[in-house]
Amino acid sequence: MSIPKEPRQLMINLMYLVLTALLALNVSAEVMNAFFTLDDGNKASIATVESQLEQTVSGLKNLLAEESKLKYKPIEPAVDQVRSTISSFNAYVNTLRDDLIDESGNKDGEVNEEDYIESYGKRVPKGKKNKDVTTRMLVDEGRGEELKAEILKTKEALVKIYTDLLNQHGETFGLKKPEIENRIKNIANNLPFGIDDETWKGTDKASWADFKFRQMPIAAVLPLLSQMQSDAKSSEAALVNSMAELAGGRVVEFDSFFPVVQAEKAYVIKGDPFNAKISVGTYSSQINPDDINVFVNGSKIPVGEDGKAEYSTRTTSTGNKQLQLKVEVRNPLTGEVSEGESVYEYEVGTRSATVSADKMNVFYIGVENPISVSASGVSSNDLTVRASGCTIQPVNRASGKYMVTADRPGDAKIILSGGGLPSTTFDFRVKRIPDPVARLSKSSGGAMGNGEFKAQGGVGAYLDGFDFDANCTIQGFKLVYVASRQDPIPVVNSGARYNDQARRLVNQAKPGDIYYFDDVKARCPGDKVGRPINSMVFNIR
Repeated sequence: MSIPKEPRQLMINLMYLVLTALLALNVSAEVMNAFFTLDDGNKASIATVESQLEQTVSGLKNLLAEESKLKYKPIEPAVDQVRSTISSFNAYVNTLRDDLIDESGNKDGEVNEEDYIESYGKRVPKGKKNKDVTTRMLVDEGRGEELKAEILKTKEALVKIYTDLLNQHGETFGLKKPEIENRIKNIANNLPFGIDDETWKGTDKASWADFKFRQMPIAAVLPLLSQMQSDAKSSEAALVNSMAELAGGRVVEFDSFFPVVQAEKAYVIKGDPFNAKISVGTYSSQINPDDINVFVNGSKIPVGEDGKAEYSTRTTSTGNKQLQLKVEVRNPLTGEVSEGESVYEYEVGTRSATVSADKMNVFYIGVENPISVSASGVSSNDLTVRASGCTIQPVNRASGKYMVTADRPGDAKIILSGGGLPSTTFDFRVKRIPDPVARLSKSSGGAMGNGEFKAQGGVGAYLDGFDFDANCTIQGFKLVYVASRQDPIPVVNSGARYNDQARRLVNQAKPGDIYYFDDVKARCPGDKVGRPINSMVFNIR
């Protein structure tokens, strides 16, 4: 009636860490889809354990039906309570999964085919890359902290069921008080189901949920949730196994062990430490730390009371790295030593940053200049963006969008820092808006029909080929009218539109006349005074 170990689940744990590291590198859709393979693997592991549990519980109930096992009868309702508690937790997580899939899909309040797409031959959620939904629901709306509370409540309930059973009936089962206390302690300390509520406190994150789920895509969150369900199912198996043993069932036989790495990050920055916890993957909760030997790259590392070994090493070079892992476990019942080996891969990179002007490679005075800022390996919340020689304001910090304004020509600098990124400077030039072109309608000079010329209301200033939303205005010009075989008649015009004198000259136009537009001045955004621009000459036909 024992529950055998599920080696597949141990390898899934390792694969999840590697894929999470690749996610930070903006990898391809194929790797994104690999998360769903992990999710399927978790579900398969849960199904395997559930199948074994059914056999165990069925055999246990048959055993307890025997008259000779009457004193162990209190075990049966305790097993039912454990199973009911895990069933309630799984239902809660399934509801949370469905809400995430629907909210990132068609948002119709239920999970259906419209919430899925076909990707590389696999049926996956439509919103697999969506990070906003996970951040909003699990972090901003508090459902991540609600999940944490549900995990803690469920584990507490499991431990209480086992504790109450042994405290009330342990001596009836033939256990001595020290053994009862030791069994309760081992169960409380070694259940795989629980929360690491310490790591996030050493970061700048506001909560466990913020640390765990912020900016994580749906594709990465779903296997994380199914992993929690798998841990819950493993805990259920450990408790049922232990209670079955009390009634005289078979104990767990250890036949294979795999080291499991729980790394804080699988992609680390050069100079940062690589921290990981290494433990033995197994469904038994009765392993004594003295019976475990863990080796990393041939070196033995100490195992703590919780059965985990902590490993830390300084990263001094970039690239892909490997940890050669080996574990030796002695079966406390038979004395037999079993071994297992695996390889864990991680990548060491360097922080880098880029700043690019979204429209041109310079900043222009008098207009808003949009720029995009990115820094790999640095959260947008940790990134500090400063400016010299100009002013910068965030538009959307999360997506790296900023707006720059400047009021004098010269050099400007955008400086990025924070989140472990050393101060990095990007140089830009600051220029005036280019000179506009003076025109009458679409013409800057040359032959123009008599009627068309008279129809113009004044001179316009046009910024041809300029990507920004900017308008220049004509401050004034001198108009000279030269009729055929007549002396020139000049008029000074203020502003863009013809004044009365200029209009009278324009209305006299007839074929053969010439009009000169000289001393044309325009003022553009950022200009303190007007600037001279092109002159125009028109021959009336």
